[in-house]
Amino acid sequence: MKCEKRFFQTYKRDPDGVAFCSYRVCPIGAHIDHQYGKITGLAIDKGIHIAYSAKQNGVVELASLQFDKRTQFHVNSVPREKQGDWADYLRGATVMLSQKYNVRIGLCGVIEGSLPIGGLSSSAAVTIVFLTALCKVNGIKLSDSELIMMAKHAENLYVGVSCGKLDQSCEVYSKKDHLLYLDTKDDSYELIPTNPLMKPYKIAVFFSGVERTLVGSKFNMRIDECRSAAYALKAYEGMEYGKFKETHLRDVPYEVYLKHKDKLPENWRRRAEHYFTEFDRVEKGAEAWRRGDIELYGKLSFDSGYSSIHNWETGSPELKTLYEIMTKTDGIYGGRFSGAGFKGCCMALIDPSYEEFILNKVKKEYLDAFPHLKDTYSAHICESADGVHL
Repeated sequence: MKCEKRFFQTYKRDPDGVAFCSYRVCPIGAHIDHQYGKITGLAIDKGIHIAYSAKQNGVVELASLQFDKRTQFHVNSVPREKQGDWADYLRGATVMLSQKYNVRIGLCGVIEGSLPIGGLSSSAAVTIVFLTALCKVNGIKLSDSELIMMAKHAENLYVGVSCGKLDQSCEVYSKKDHLLYLDTKDDSYELIPTNPLMKPYKIAVFFSGVERTLVGSKFNMRIDECRSAAYALKAYEGMEYGKFKETHLRDVPYEVYLKHKDKLPENWRRRAEHYFTEFDRVEKGAEAWRRGDIELYGKLSFDSGYSSIHNWETGSPELKTLYEIMTKTDGIYGGRFSGAGFKGCCMALIDPSYEEFILNKVKKEYLDAFPHLKDTYSAHICESADGVHL
């Protein structure tokens, strides 16, 4: 790995260890985890590596192969406010860990991502892989649920992204050749094994060539619109409601939504429509996977993508074009844009026998539409994988 080589070049010795966290894809269940919905997801065999060694003086000193700026801070004097760079996720993770455990030892290291940034939860992956390494050098052992929540809180409370726990859960719980089926309300989950009767599949990732950021985007606005819809529906029905920030669509029965949805402002109604229909798609998708029916699971993923475009109202022109191309390409069971959907990438479940045809067709049709992105567009074929590990 390049990170190990760079570590040796920088420090003239081998690292103490290497940690790895997979990226994730969420074929069905997008944009509802922050409303305590259900999700399905897979970790993939590409992700974030960190080659690291302990620093007894408490300094964290990290370089990234994806970003020019190196970061340095002390574990006991992290800036209270985010600094507006890639290392905010590391600072946030350090703050969250320090609130519960005695963190004295820092680390030096090199971080390496194996795919372009955007849409595969690279922010969650880098947070989790750093937390794993920082815990290791400090002799701290976190449960899976602690690791997930600390990484989530780093994004929510320090970086300022109102994400749910979909990304972190996929990257911690996932197992190769299993579909993660998670209820984000109570954290109950099931790892559904790939049915022996299921047709073979691989995971294709198509990068639009346009990078994206969640902070400052419409991502947080969408979540507030969901809360607004839930708050209004409760009021119309005469249900008790508490603080706005503690209101979720999961609190609202589907029948209440159907009864009052026409009273909602159009934007709020669309967000709620996506939530309720996506919740239904997740439950149907989990059962389809259990039966080995990847065609139905793929169709539900395409339906999820459609709802994300028309009800959630995200998707850049580039991602919408990729999605439309995928829906008309033989050998693709299903797919959608991955992540927030403002830039980033699309993912697809594909029949491996069509791999070359799919790669060629999608590339040609996409670059016909966006020729100026020919130097940054890329496509990658992945397999399912285990989550984070040292």
